[in-house]
Amino acid sequence: MTQSPRPDGGRAALAGFVTNRLGRNAPRPTALRAPEKGGDPSVQDFASLPGYRELRLQRSAAELIGLDNPFFHVHETKAGATTRIAGRSFVNFSSYDYLGLNGHPRISDAAREAITQFGTSSSASRVVAGERPGHISLEKALAAHYQTEACVVMVSGHATNVTTIGALLEAGDVIFHDALIHNSIVTGAQLSGAQRRSFAHNDLDALESLLQATRHEHRRALIVIEGLYSMDGDAPDLAGFIALKERYNAWLMVDDAHGLGVLGRSGAGLFEHAGIDPKRVDIWMGTFSKTLSACGGYVCGASTLIEYLKCTAGGFVYSVGMSPPLAAAAEAALEVMHEEPDRVERLRQNGALFLACAKKRGLDTGTSMGLAVIPVIVGDSLKSVTLSDRLYKRGINVQPIIHPAVPERASRLRFFMTSEHTPEQIRETVAAVAEELAAIEKGGSLIEQLLAKRS
Repeated sequence: MTQSPRPDGGRAALAGFVTNRLGRNAPRPTALRAPEKGGDPSVQDFASLPGYRELRLQRSAAELIGLDNPFFHVHETKAGATTRIAGRSFVNFSSYDYLGLNGHPRISDAAREAITQFGTSSSASRVVAGERPGHISLEKALAAHYQTEACVVMVSGHATNVTTIGALLEAGDVIFHDALIHNSIVTGAQLSGAQRRSFAHNDLDALESLLQATRHEHRRALIVIEGLYSMDGDAPDLAGFIALKERYNAWLMVDDAHGLGVLGRSGAGLFEHAGIDPKRVDIWMGTFSKTLSACGGYVCGASTLIEYLKCTAGGFVYSVGMSPPLAAAAEAALEVMHEEPDRVERLRQNGALFLACAKKRGLDTGTSMGLAVIPVIVGDSLKSVTLSDRLYKRGINVQPIIHPAVPERASRLRFFMTSEHTPEQIRETVAAVAEELAAIEKGGSLIEQLLAKRS
């Protein structure tokens, strides 16, 4: 699952960037009147919300830049290595379908069988409406995969992190997390009431300094890292983090959402990549929306942990049970992943090819290992959006990631690889990126061009 906040607010970020850089004449939000007796009626208008003001600025920003909105495209078919948008075919690099399992006949058949037998909904929480066989078998399969005692599945990956951390920790406890951790971890930490301390990305020394200075001040401690970081495509030193959690008496939680199906020769995840016994990690978390072609999240760990979450985590107790067809699809996808390791190898080869081609062209791919996630860092939000738009016009769908989702100097295009991309698609895409980026840079400063357009 990355820096917080995520790029979900990309359009607002773009508007804010343009306003800050060019918007001396842009309309300013009007100040709200001081509350009157009984409350100020104007603040009850949804248009007074700060976020809505940013939405209004988007229209003028888009007109000023002369670019189409790069977000919220409507896909007219299954989006994998290719897709169709507005009747046009695209090579697609904006899908988490890392192993090409979405739409796999065996997985679709499993979902259809579950619909026939159980319908499309669990109808209520599993506490209220009871279990379905698919819930139990999926949890057993995931527990076996991570070699843990038990597992619990929930209906949302984001909510899984929020509710798990919110249930496990409280005031007096502390959470240490990577500076680039996913928004759901930060939100869960805020919900818990525990102290939250971040350390520099993948920096074991920085974490140890924090542990030495502050661990003794708190009762329980949780360290949270990701398996594969979805903005940068790099992985942590799992052995090093295990050593620290053991030395300082803390739990270690790994969000393996982007690691499952990607890391390790068979795609087992971060533990296989690192050559580590998965039982040395206290909490394994992941999602179904990437490799496993469904929707939801899971936590694997000790039976006491899972029993506790099933009885106390609000995102489980008070939320509907996972849809039976989604549970069936996820379990079938896990089985196919185990049985067809060639998919993981194709993904690995595709990522290596993209990374090699990008480096040969002089593109900045940051710290990516060249697996499922490869950024091309261009260092400017306007340049990133313009590059995405130019590639879109050439039949390549890839999203820009801009400030504040990443620092302004780290604005980028983020390419998600799949096992189903062809070498030709990869080579042609990298060539197009290099050509269009060179053309943008040759054209001079985007800021100067936009200022000239305004005058």
